Amino acid sequence: MIEQKEEIREFTLDMIPEEQDIKDIIFNLMVDPNLAPINYFNDFSEASIDVSVMSNGETDETGIFSSENGQLMAMTTHALHHHLEFDPQQATEMLIARAVRKMVCFGAVPEAVSSFLYHINIADPNGQFIAAGAKKGLENACKKFNIKLTDRKIRFDYFSAHGPVYPTIIISLMGSVPDKEKIVTHNFKNKGNNIFMIGQSYDDVNSSEYLEFYHEVSESGLPVFHIDQEVRMNEVMNQLIKEGLLSSANPVGKGGLFFTLLRAGMPSGFGFDITSDAEVRKDAFLFGEAMGRIVVGVVPARVDDFVDLMSGLKVPFFALGHVTKGEIRIDDESFGYIDKMTPAN
Repeated sequence: MIEQKEEIREFTLDMIPEEQDIKDIIFNLMVDPNLAPINYFNDFSEASIDVSVMSNGETDETGIFSSENGQLMAMTTHALHHHLEFDPQQATEMLIARAVRKMVCFGAVPEAVSSFLYHINIADPNGQFIAAGAKKGLENACKKFNIKLTDRKIRFDYFSAHGPVYPTIIISLMGSVPDKEKIVTHNFKNKGNNIFMIGQSYDDVNSSEYLEFYHEVSESGLPVFHIDQEVRMNEVMNQLIKEGLLSSANPVGKGGLFFTLLRAGMPSGFGFDITSDAEVRKDAFLFGEAMGRIVVGVVPARVDDFVDLMSGLKVPFFALGHVTKGEIRIDDESFGYIDKMTPAN
């Protein structure tokens, strides 16, 4: 019989005071190993893609590369350990959606996925529960996103001498890039470009770096996630890229909106001036990791076209602000300059 582990203690946002020092939160999160700019394994160190100089065999940290026959391909790898023991299906669907969203932002088409479950004892009822849920999540997500799933859907790894460790699922997503000229990179391009967020913000900080690192709350639910909204989001991004309306695109990921904006600004030294959503708590707006959100840059000359298209598509979007020469401003408050946003400075 397959059993589910006992549910985690329910966390609610009202357990955290709403009035907080945002600057203190930011500079504490800067030393989070999963977010720190000095961690050269993460997105902060990504260089912009120079399509004109890409050649066979050349790789890029963005995951876009050229095959021997000249076909541009894309690849991204993601891992997740949150909540596999409690809701493996939704956790796996969320992981696939996250990988797909990142790939779609570059103008790539997700094609196929493979997966690996680590630290799963398939002889144990809880291991069976996780494996069965993850398999169902993979199959459902691949059907929703029209992605091929490798014949052997999940591979397992278990070694008892490792001791108690979190079950983890790792997926690798392969995609194709149909139009070299339509690639959209993650970094801000010019001062004065408008910044929009596509998708909806929520009063949600579940399983975020902010909640776990800053508040040291390790037990919370999955972040807000709706797979059908993710499918719609990808359709919208494909149309925006096809119309050439975007100068940059970034999925909101680890660290929430604030760190997504940092990832966009750091390569070129640009900052941002944004206004938060008055309907959402500021900490959740800036640091929550709810799914289904993408930050895009739009040049001033195309803003009307962007707004008209988005309004017609009837998809939530929010005018955040604009790209600055280097200063970071939130709700008319200065947070310094982006070149100082490292623990060393």
